[in-house]
Amino acid sequence: MILPLTFVAFLAFFSSTARAACDNQCSGHGTCLTDDVCNCYDNYGVGLSYDSGDCSQRICPFDIAWVDTPNRKGQFHKYAECSGRGICDRDSGECNCFDGYEGKACRRSSCPNDCSGHGTCEYIEDLYFAATWNDYTNKHFNQDPATFPYPGWDANKERACVCDATWGDVDCSKRMCPYGTDVLDVRNNLLVSTKYQVQELRFATMNPLDRAGGGNTGRTFALTFKSRLNETFTTYPIVFNPANIPDLVHDVQLALLQLPNRVIDGITVAATTGLANNAITGQIVVVNVTFTGNSVQGPQHLLVVEDFECNVGCTPQITGILVETRLQTADYTKVQRSSNVTEIRLADYNSYECGRRGKCDYATGLCSCFLGYTGDNCNTLTTLV
Repeated sequence: MILPLTFVAFLAFFSSTARAACDNQCSGHGTCLTDDVCNCYDNYGVGLSYDSGDCSQRICPFDIAWVDTPNRKGQFHKYAECSGRGICDRDSGECNCFDGYEGKACRRSSCPNDCSGHGTCEYIEDLYFAATWNDYTNKHFNQDPATFPYPGWDANKERACVCDATWGDVDCSKRMCPYGTDVLDVRNNLLVSTKYQVQELRFATMNPLDRAGGGNTGRTFALTFKSRLNETFTTYPIVFNPANIPDLVHDVQLALLQLPNRVIDGITVAATTGLANNAITGQIVVVNVTFTGNSVQGPQHLLVVEDFECNVGCTPQITGILVETRLQTADYTKVQRSSNVTEIRLADYNSYECGRRGKCDYATGLCSCFLGYTGDNCNTLTTLV
C-alpha cells in the first residue's frame, strides 16, 4: 500500500522530535554529541556554573582572583571570572568591572583619578624608591636595576601613580611647593660652624679595561641635578682636563650655577688628584661639590654624571667619559664597580616644605609664609620673634 506523501512527512517529523535532540541546536555555538549534550565552543555555556546547556551565553575572561576562599590546601587567589571584581555580561562576554578595577577580566587596579593627568600609572613591581641611579649602588642596595624583584601574586595587578615633576599626593593632584631650611632650627652645638652637604665625584683618567687606548683627557661629560620637586636639569658639556684642575673646577661650578630657574643658587667646588687604590685604574680626579645656596642648603639628591656618549638625536651632545672607580681582581677577570658619586658630609641644615614656616597652596605651588617670614620657601626672616 502506498502511503500519502503528507503522511510520510509526518512520520519523519514525529520520529525526529521523539528523539531528544540537543537543546536549541546548541544555539549555533557548539556541536551536538550522540548523547544529546552540547559540546560548546570556547567561552560559551550557561549560568554561573558554566555548564554547557544550550551554549546560549558567553563566559567572560578569567584571571587571578583578588580575594577568594581557600581550598583544602589553604591556597588563595585561584582563577576567577572577572577576577571576582566585576559582573559578566553574558551577551557580550565582557566584564563590567567595579569601580577601581579595569582591563580584561578586571585584572588590574586603576589609579586614583587617572593620576589627574600629571603622572603615570605603574604596576607595583615597577615602582622604585630611588631619586637617582646612585641610590642603588650604595652599601644597602647594591644592584643595578631600577626596581627590586617582587614575587607577590599582585605583581601585575596592583598599580599606583608615579607623579610628574612638581606634582604630588596619591593622585598627583597637588602642586608641590619649594623646600627650604627652617631658619629657626636649633643645632646641638651653636659654637661649631654650620655644615653644608658635600658630594664627591670620582673621575678615572684612564679606562682600566682599555689600558692601551688612552685616557679621558679632552673628552666631555655632563652633570644632572634632581631637585626636591623632582625636576631634572642637565648641564651643558664639560671638558675633562685633569692637567688643569683650576679650569675643571671653574667649568663644573659655572655649569651647575647656570642651570635653569636658579635651581642651584649657590655652590663651591674643589678638586684634587691622586692615585687610585690599584695600579690598573691609575690616576683619579676627585671633585667635591658643596651646596651652599638658600634653595639647596639641606640634603639634596646625589648628582648624576652623564658618562655615556651622546652623539646623534640626543642632548647634550657629549663624547662620554669613564667616571667610575673600578676595582679589578688580580687575574683581571672580574670588575667590581662602586658608585662614582657619594655624600661625604651631611648637612646641618634641613629641608622642609615652605621651610616649615608657611603653608603650601597646592593649587598654585606657592608658599604662604607665616608672619615674619618671606621668600619662595619662607626661609628668610623679616622680623625678630
